[in-house]
Amino acid sequence: MLPRRVLASVSARSAATVLVTATLALAGCKIETTGSGVGSGTSAASGSGSGSGSAATSIPSGPSTAGSLVIEPNAGFSAVYNLIGKARHSIDLTMYELSDQTAENDLGAAAKRGVDVRVVLDRKEKSSNDDAYDYLRSHHVGVVWSSSKFEYTHQKTLVVDSAEAVIMTANLTSKYYATSRDFLVTDTSHADVSAIAAVFNSDYAHHSVTPGDGQDLVWSPTDSQDKLLGLINGARHSLRIYSEEMGDRTIEKALISAAKRGVDVQVCGENTDGEYDSDFKDLTAGGVHVSYYSDDNGFYIHGKVVEADYGVRGEEKAFIGSENFSSTSLNRNRELGLITANPTVLGAIAKDFGTDFARGQKVSS
Repeated sequence: MLPRRVLASVSARSAATVLVTATLALAGCKIETTGSGVGSGTSAASGSGSGSGSAATSIPSGPSTAGSLVIEPNAGFSAVYNLIGKARHSIDLTMYELSDQTAENDLGAAAKRGVDVRVVLDRKEKSSNDDAYDYLRSHHVGVVWSSSKFEYTHQKTLVVDSAEAVIMTANLTSKYYATSRDFLVTDTSHADVSAIAAVFNSDYAHHSVTPGDGQDLVWSPTDSQDKLLGLINGARHSLRIYSEEMGDRTIEKALISAAKRGVDVQVCGENTDGEYDSDFKDLTAGGVHVSYYSDDNGFYIHGKVVEADYGVRGEEKAFIGSENFSSTSLNRNRELGLITANPTVLGAIAKDFGTDFARGQKVSS
């Protein structure tokens, strides 16, 4: 497996540009806005193919205003750092990969000022997480390796003072910040935050738990496949999909069924070394429109998003989270996402998706 994927998917990415910040409360979700990467006239990955079907890519260089969502690259991770910095009582972090010295320093500083800081890191990614694990332990942070009950703990969530949660598609891995399409959502729904905290307490102690869905949460391995299928099967007009990984045949069949009933289904993904050639060909043959990127060191689709019926009042909604379209991610990992009907969030996703899809390598039927 390639280092940016490892069966579940990998990384967030650093060295970004801090942008406009705004706050919106809708549908129980407070979304912090710091802009997006590609789109709105910024330079982006090129869609002209080169070599054996790989897309020639350039890294997006400028920010754009994207509405009520933190969209990477270029938006930066200040929302994460600021939330850690303002913590007064507790910080709970679950992270598949952690290699961000700023975040690690901030967590250590929080522990020094008396905040109860606890961290769960994926045990199978020790090669990526060992340095952070050792640093945090030496700075009085409670840090544990994830439970062996899960294939991977691929969740990327930060909870502060039992009041705010940031749910990410991104890992806190700074070397990838500048090149990856990722999404961060700040959730202040009491039901959601309480449910996330309860699962964290159990996972930290390696105890079994049946996660609660709060207002709009999506958990693996509990109910993610059913909830994503519900979103896909309920779409009447359009589906926009970001997924780094494919391979779950149940989800792929649902996408083909949606296309056959007249839904405009578009998938924007990764396909390094042609790993998903057969999946993409099957989807395209079934009427799904597919665009992909394949430069592991260039612009990289790491986000996991399902946007249904954008622009249809009362019907539009989107999933944002850590789950990929793979059986491992949906059925054997610890993962977390949410579903929102926030129109500003959906508008931001649709805007950058259009640019990313247009500039990726198309799969012909």
